[in-house]
Amino acid sequence: MPRFSIVVAAYRVQGYLSACLDSVLTQSFRDVEVVAVDDCSPDHCGAIIDAHAARDSRVVPVHQQVNSGPGHARNAGVDRAIGDYVLFLDGDDTLAPGTLQGLADRLALTEDPDILYFNHVRTYWSERREPSLFGGLLASAGTDVFSILERPEFLRIFAMSSNRVYHRAFYTRHGFSFSAGIYEDALLSYKTMLTARRIACVDLVGLEYRQRRVGASTGSPGEKHFAIFQQYVRLFDFLDSRPHLEPLRPLLFERAVSHFLFCLDRPSRVAAADRPRFFGHAAEWYRTHVPEGFTPPVESRWRFAALARGSFLRYREHELSVRGAAGARKLRRIVRPRLAVRAKRNLYRLHRQRPVDPNLAVYSAYWGRGVLCNPAAIYYKALELAPHIHGVWMVKKSEIESLPEGVDHVVTGTRDFYRTVARAKYFINNVNFPNDVVKRPGTVHLQTFHGTPLKCMGLDQQRYPAAAAGMSFGNLLRRIDRWDFALSSNQHSSEVWERVYPAAYQLLEYGYPRNDVFFSASDEDIRQIRAALEIPAGHTTVLYAPTLRDYQKGFTPRLDLERLSRALGPETTLLVRAHYSYRPQADLARLQEAGLAIDVSRHPSVEELCLAADALITDYSSVMFDYAILDRPIVIYADDWDIYRSTRGVYFDLLSGRPGETPGVVARTERELAAVFREGRWCDADATALRAAFRERFCRFDDGHAAERVVRTLMLDHDATAQPLPPAAQPLTESRTAQPRQVGGSGAMIAGRGGAVPPHTVQPNRAFPDRD
Repeated sequence: MPRFSIVVAAYRVQGYLSACLDSVLTQSFRDVEVVAVDDCSPDHCGAIIDAHAARDSRVVPVHQQVNSGPGHARNAGVDRAIGDYVLFLDGDDTLAPGTLQGLADRLALTEDPDILYFNHVRTYWSERREPSLFGGLLASAGTDVFSILERPEFLRIFAMSSNRVYHRAFYTRHGFSFSAGIYEDALLSYKTMLTARRIACVDLVGLEYRQRRVGASTGSPGEKHFAIFQQYVRLFDFLDSRPHLEPLRPLLFERAVSHFLFCLDRPSRVAAADRPRFFGHAAEWYRTHVPEGFTPPVESRWRFAALARGSFLRYREHELSVRGAAGARKLRRIVRPRLAVRAKRNLYRLHRQRPVDPNLAVYSAYWGRGVLCNPAAIYYKALELAPHIHGVWMVKKSEIESLPEGVDHVVTGTRDFYRTVARAKYFINNVNFPNDVVKRPGTVHLQTFHGTPLKCMGLDQQRYPAAAAGMSFGNLLRRIDRWDFALSSNQHSSEVWERVYPAAYQLLEYGYPRNDVFFSASDEDIRQIRAALEIPAGHTTVLYAPTLRDYQKGFTPRLDLERLSRALGPETTLLVRAHYSYRPQADLARLQEAGLAIDVSRHPSVEELCLAADALITDYSSVMFDYAILDRPIVIYADDWDIYRSTRGVYFDLLSGRPGETPGVVARTERELAAVFREGRWCDADATALRAAFRERFCRFDDGHAAERVVRTLMLDHDATAQPLPPAAQPLTESRTAQPRQVGGSGAMIAGRGGAVPPHTVQPNRAFPDRD
């Protein structure tokens, strides 16, 4: 029998659940079971639980057949628990290292009390950490064991489910369980505390209590919050049946009313339109349950008095007077906007008075760089399936000349731009639209993203100053609040996006539209691409595509490209793709003039480059995730992995060599890289096995129909997941390549010109540029 049963309730927490489970399973104290309850979550929570259970026998997976809410999910977990003590943990929270050992030590010292309370810290999406208010109170208990009648001040401890452990025999003997509805943890917290005869405390900050920006059960207003009154009715019914607890009634009444007022004052819980009605329920509850001779707390006397009188008007008047004084101070700090900005906003506001055009879509990619990436694939698919939707591209003035013929466009910041974005229904981008674009009711915003995250993204960048330089996270949050949908290309991305871009959008696990091209191309398309790049017939082609470094300026090749080219041999063509944010490089131009490499940094389509290449050399670029679809060799050259990881942060160890993390052979030095090709390890059985596991993890959603699913979902109002689509052609993989041949006379073997997966039609202007 384990010492602890950790019951984890999981619903729509796929971005946090792995961290939650790992925080328990990696504790130094290992005598534990984790009863992980998938409350019929529509995301990947169930799969995450099953994956952890497959790796660690201490995980007990429980899958609810219907969604029943966190209380009933916890009850289902208790039914399966066998440990001495039960600890409830929400799927988005974590335990600090050493927590279970600290709890076990205090339980032994206090001879197994009914309840042991410990401390917590609130962790916010902004990386802020806020200590609880109860550290001093917990510390004051020392090693004493007491009942709540002996120490009533402990009724002020935060009434939640996760800052305590219950002796399971005590918990089950008294038939405790969570009730339906939210605020169920407050009811159970007080009932167990009032019942326990032996309570102990430890001032151990063990719970990292996550404050999510969106997604919490209490994080959105609505009728569900009125359940709080019924929960406290149940508590006072419980109190009525236990006369010996009567001395605690005034303090419990004060705690209940303070909880009502806390909710009333937060728009995230009680909407403005619902406040009078919520206040009325609170006032009625107050009159029904107020103890004789009750004295309100001094700091909230006016609030309690307004409830006692049942006067929302008086409450509101006092509230407005307090807020008015604060608002006046804020107004004095506002700087008047410049006249040009004001005129622009007035024009935009005027256009927004006109009706939304249901047949107008605005597209943009890479901050207005052209018809590119996932938005481009969606744009062309919409021309085919939804020709009634008129697409307009938002571009920079410098990019007008590069636009395909016939593509309608507006230049960012112009009158035409504001006229268009004011009336468009559909907004499709792989980054974000400008901050001043307003989300109108009835419009649909799709964030397509432009890569699978290896490096830390979004709010996670706050921990890395080099990556966060110049970023406004407040503006980021305002932009993501406009999203209605966001694309995901694999489960890993879904988990990351949900956590680092916290908003109320819906994830579409459709794959990346730009990768549809890998399923629709022909051998002839590839021959045309290679001919356009002037790759000699019969040559093996290696694409070198490194990513951006936040810690350095400008493109500095991590390799001696001339030496690499000569090592690969005369029958191998080296393509070099610098990150799109870097300026053209004179050194690359000289290499190209010498016939040692082809500089493809400004080629409009990285997809075409992938199709042309027989192998990829990269470091940390997300191009590896897309190239893996082709099932061709990937070589990781990571000479600065430690620096990159510490300055940007990563989500998994790319160099670990573990299946599903490393896509192929890894080299840390130029000498190792040369040996990789010379010895044939770049395409041997071990590299192939790693690549297969990598594809299985990161390429599962891509099947050649991503763009079609997006158009059907957004513009045709179809259920794209329920509608069967014809099977796409399989990518032309290594299995369809020519026989291996030697490279550079070294005796190494390199696959000949591979088959591949080209675009629908080879049109460079329809292509998609670099990943991150």
